[in-house]
Amino acid sequence: MAKLKDKRREKISVATEIDRLEERRSRCQDNLERAEFRSRKEKLTEKERQELEDEMAIMNERVQKLNKELDTLRGENRKNMLLSIALLAISAFFYYIFFYNEEDP
Repeated sequence: MAKLKDKRREKISVATEIDRLEERRSRCQDNLERAEFRSRKEKLTEKERQELEDEMAIMNERVQKLNKELDTLRGENRKNMLLSIALLAISAFFYYIFFYNEEDP
């Protein structure tokens, strides 16, 4: 099953993966904010408070993990952009050399 997910992700562009991770991070942050609000406003038993704090710790870890993945993907996206710009510049340079720099008799 894990290999199937990896194969599907290989076909997804970096930008699409960034968007997907940002959406997941946003949902995790929303859930974390709701849990924090609940811990401040509701009267909870000690057990409920501890469970809520454990849940918040797990959500914080998820958000941090997603942030690391996003940083990695954004770095990869920058490399891809720079490579594209370099290829465009080289193509433009050769186009100029072969079509505009010909000696006219």
